[in-house]
Amino acid sequence: MREIILDTETTGLDPAAGDRIVEIGTVELVNHLPTGRTFHVYINPERDMPKEAEAVHGLSSAFLKDQPVFSAIVQDFLEFIGSDVLIIHNASFDMAFINAELGFLRRPSIPPERIVDTLHMARQKHPGAANSLDALCRRYSIDNSRRTKHGALLDSELLAEVYLELIGGRQTALILDASVTKKLAVSGVPQAAQQRPLPLPPRLTDEERLAHADFVTGLGDNALWNQGSPK
Repeated sequence: MREIILDTETTGLDPAAGDRIVEIGTVELVNHLPTGRTFHVYINPERDMPKEAEAVHGLSSAFLKDQPVFSAIVQDFLEFIGSDVLIIHNASFDMAFINAELGFLRRPSIPPERIVDTLHMARQKHPGAANSLDALCRRYSIDNSRRTKHGALLDSELLAEVYLELIGGRQTALILDASVTKKLAVSGVPQAAQQRPLPLPPRLTDEERLAHADFVTGLGDNALWNQGSPK
């Protein structure tokens, strides 16, 4: 199963008011685990950068003016996300911008049934609690010390870890690790022997152990007799 974690940075809060996307970051998951494949791009919004927005993500007009416009990256972006599910925190915000940009180019919008909103998931799992990305990182002991400013790729990487916790956390990871181990074993890749941390309790009764001991003793006596018998 392939899923795409996605985040954007923008010039403001409302695409209908002329705000544009300035950064897209995505992380590929297969069976809920990151594959290492990402799509990351800065985008020239073809407009000024308000100081309030720059304070959030640190992207200036001077930096962005040398970046490609959305129309130049849209095909690569759409090919990367394919038709797979998009995992987004506060999805209504990002999707409003993405679909606005697609609309400017007369391309089909991305339908809502492809979207999973982790903010909605978090609110259901932790009602009444703070459920921002930073708050969820703190709750699940995910290191977000690099997040001094918002950044689409870094936020997607953090969200991938948060998403794993929201769908079951370490238990899910253990199940997936077991699945990977099974596939490697079937493929013939050698596996390191795993030692059981605690021995299993004995399943033999006292009578069965005594019978086994008598049987082994009998085998030993027969072996000694056979060694002295002629061929």
